[in-house]
Amino acid sequence: MTKALSRQPRLDALGDYPFTRLRRLFGGLAPSPGLTPIDAGAGEPRRPQPEFVAATLGQYLAGFSHYPPTAGAMFLREAIAGWLVRRYGLPAIDPATQVLAANGTREALFAVAHALVNPDAIEPPYVLMPNPMYQIYLGGAVLAGARPWALPCTADTGFAPDLDAVPERVWERTAFIYVCSPSNPTGWVADAAWYRRLLALAERHDFYIVADECYSEIYRTSPPVGLLEVCAQSGRGDFARCLVMNSLSKRSALPGLRSGFIAGDARLIARFAKLRSYTGPATPLPLQHVAAAAWNDESHVATNLASYRASLDAFFTEWGKDGVPAGTFFAWLDVGDGEAFARAAYTEQAVTVLPGAYLAIEDASGENPGRRYVRAALVDGPEAAAELAKRLGQVRI
Repeated sequence: MTKALSRQPRLDALGDYPFTRLRRLFGGLAPSPGLTPIDAGAGEPRRPQPEFVAATLGQYLAGFSHYPPTAGAMFLREAIAGWLVRRYGLPAIDPATQVLAANGTREALFAVAHALVNPDAIEPPYVLMPNPMYQIYLGGAVLAGARPWALPCTADTGFAPDLDAVPERVWERTAFIYVCSPSNPTGWVADAAWYRRLLALAERHDFYIVADECYSEIYRTSPPVGLLEVCAQSGRGDFARCLVMNSLSKRSALPGLRSGFIAGDARLIARFAKLRSYTGPATPLPLQHVAAAAWNDESHVATNLASYRASLDAFFTEWGKDGVPAGTFFAWLDVGDGEAFARAAYTEQAVTVLPGAYLAIEDASGENPGRRYVRAALVDGPEAAAELAKRLGQVRI
């Protein structure tokens, strides 16, 4: 190793990304012959593209000749603000000071740690996150110089992040907390009371809340409450201490568009905008026009939601066990040993699922709460979901 490369201790502290680990787990294995492979490992929506996408893109192709504004064109930020007001019943949100465009939520969730964490603190601050989690939270926190603190999300708490498991000394040194509702991978959905409790803790201990709401439009019964909605209902119209992130990847089944947003506290938005003016990820203008059209249309969202609900029904009717998630299109399945089950599913049934341990880290007790589980993405429609459940039900470890 060269001298320069040896000076990256934070990067070295991170393990391999979940799908790198999955490829290694399957190394040397072959899927069962005679069966059509089913890839339920990645959470990539596989829905028909909304009709307006191609027409809108064609109308604004000339925009590829111009540098796009990093914060997002005002027409896009206005479309996002309008959606937030309609979706969550907010009295108002200012697109100029309380909304930023982003290249999906992934880059924003990673970068926000660099805007909110003081890497020069005498003692590294904590960044709290659900466990299991979307691994970007962990990468953002570690590479920003923070210490991650994993909040257990287990069957005992209904998969809610256990706020009671956080010691007072950790709250006192917390820079911010990542929240994911609906949750990837467990499907847990926060209610207003849970958010109000977290807001009170943030005010008491002076930390920020970053809510990942990218699965907000995929739910079993009622639309999930949002963090900004709870702020408004609690008389916090300035959304103090709070940032929300969402994207079109799941809502509109447009993961390749790479378009999302950050919204909330104007002071934090200004700070984040400054950071992003240096890092420079900006969505091309033609794609921003497509994004604005997507935020202004609900018909394709309703169609997608109906398909996901039907897929959940089909899967769990065949699976025959408890565990239907309140939100997201993931099945979080207790199979006893996630890695062993994933290997067997691949070799016996030509099915790819992701071991739950790859989406979690050891908590303060030394336990990995994802170890017993696998995550299966129900993204190919009801018939495929039923076939997936049938095959997984035949796996033996």
